[in-house]
Amino acid sequence: MGTGRLYAAVAAGGFRRYATYRTATAAGVFTNTVFGLILAYTYLALWHERPHLGGYDKGQALTYVWVGQALLMTVSVMGGGFEDELMERIRTGDIAIDLYRPADLQLWWLAGDLGRALFHLLARGVLPMAVGAFLFPLALPSRPLVWAAFLAAVTLGAVVSFAIRFLVALTAFWLMDGAGVAQIAWITAMFCSGMLLPLNVFPGVLGEIVRALPWASLIQAPADVLLGAADPVAVYARQLAWAAVLLAAGRMLQSAATRRVVVQGG
Repeated sequence: MGTGRLYAAVAAGGFRRYATYRTATAAGVFTNTVFGLILAYTYLALWHERPHLGGYDKGQALTYVWVGQALLMTVSVMGGGFEDELMERIRTGDIAIDLYRPADLQLWWLAGDLGRALFHLLARGVLPMAVGAFLFPLALPSRPLVWAAFLAAVTLGAVVSFAIRFLVALTAFWLMDGAGVAQIAWITAMFCSGMLLPLNVFPGVLGEIVRALPWASLIQAPADVLLGAADPVAVYARQLAWAAVLLAAGRMLQSAATRRVVVQGG
């Protein structure tokens, strides 16, 4: 099997794996929809008092809510992807088997996580967005090219999310339990991805900082592309830059971990 076909099979396996959790998926759709309704009415009250807050009108703000709910699990803002399994394999020592396989560790987990992301986008993203569009006047684009640009930003956001979580998981080589680091990363992602509020509403220097961080690639960046609030090329450039930096950091940490395993095994 060629390398490309191998990782495509891993991605397909990741999709099928999460597709088996039908009850959990249905519960997740319900949760995303309810949380979306709560946020939507909160945003309505907020934008009634502060029209055009963050540069969005009321329709764009409501659209932002439902885009966020559609992407919440797609880009694993609060975890729930591969990282728990990888940290457990590091803790038990099973990671040694993975490191000696004729497949790149980082690409293997990336392929599986992209398969998971695609499943969540389709299974947990489409229905809440449809409910939001039915109940509220969303500012959804009519041009297919805008939707294509949005999906490209979502894909890059998923890669950036993977790269962050891969780094978090690898800390288990030195900490033995990466749960603390993972919790810090998830809390940071909640506030810095735009999950709770658009990053555009953050004032001054704080706003500039959070929009420059990698977590902005997860929700804020794709939402801005869909809403026409940002130049897609500039968004892609920032997402690609963060993906390249974080994946390179992950590869360096992976190499250090491999040397650690070899030394201990020897």
